[in-house]
Amino acid sequence: MTLTPPDTQRRQFLGLVSTAVAAAALPLSPTRAMAAPKQGAGGGRSFDSLQQIDAGPLNIGYAEMGPAGGRPVLLFHGWPYDIHAFAEAAGILADKGYRVIVPHLRGHGTTRFLSASTQRNGQQAALAADGIALMDALGIKQALVAGFDWGARTVNIMAALWPERCKAMVSVSGYLIGSQAANAKPLPPKAELQWWYQFYFATERGRAGYAANTADFARLIWQQASPQWHFDDETFQRSAASFANPDHVDIVIHNYRWRLGLADGERQYDANEAKLAAGPTISIPTITMEGDANGAPHPDPSAYAAKFKGPYAFRLITGGIGHNLPQEAPQAFAQAVIDVDKM
Repeated sequence: MTLTPPDTQRRQFLGLVSTAVAAAALPLSPTRAMAAPKQGAGGGRSFDSLQQIDAGPLNIGYAEMGPAGGRPVLLFHGWPYDIHAFAEAAGILADKGYRVIVPHLRGHGTTRFLSASTQRNGQQAALAADGIALMDALGIKQALVAGFDWGARTVNIMAALWPERCKAMVSVSGYLIGSQAANAKPLPPKAELQWWYQFYFATERGRAGYAANTADFARLIWQQASPQWHFDDETFQRSAASFANPDHVDIVIHNYRWRLGLADGERQYDANEAKLAAGPTISIPTITMEGDANGAPHPDPSAYAAKFKGPYAFRLITGGIGHNLPQEAPQAFAQAVIDVDKM
């Protein structure tokens, strides 16, 4: 799970936004979209094979679907999830003629560091730089970008720092760019409670516990973040296999410790982190989305609407949709990608 937005957004975590509040607060009226039937029986499409490519400090494992000459779409997953969150949506987009690329984030699946000496760094700027490095390695000058959880923050940063590389964006739960300074400020007790796992990970007991119980931990997060998503064991195990990556625990622990200022990042990202700490606006066409049953910490749409200066729309996806929106409502997610391409 993810989402450490700036302090002004983080204080919106108590409760889900009502439709009436969202409609009154946003510059554009939110679109209420009924979700397609949720993936819960382990059915639907899957990725037949993965490819590997050296990109920046990584050898990235990724799935690709659709025609090689189609408009590129990059889809970024979050934690504790993997590329299978996009299997159904990627197939829909491929059928529409898009070239869909779904990479495993560092510390997940078949993605590996090229050097044993490279810091196992999970800070936000590093993950976004991975996305740009992947585009460079694949020879992609510009792409549609979309994601949820860690992946939403990743595409936010790509769009803010490299807008010329991003044609348009779909971001689940909105604007998630954060900073260590903003995250240092305490929240009300109920909001802090939602971040229980972040404080757990701040301890060595938490590191050891996550390493010893990775799959059980992930299953609990899935249940809390998507309380109405009745996924089956096959669906969960398909993604849980990606957590066997040798760098997974290090990346997850560093990600959350970095947010709280308990772990240092790499100096090569300092300039970008300084820009991100200022809360940069995003100018490319954007659709933000939220499920009506998201049990994870997430900002109120009214808190981030002003961050999007280009064509913009918000969509509330109804029908008991939780945090893993692309997998729970693949048709709605894919349609948002198709629609933002036309904005």
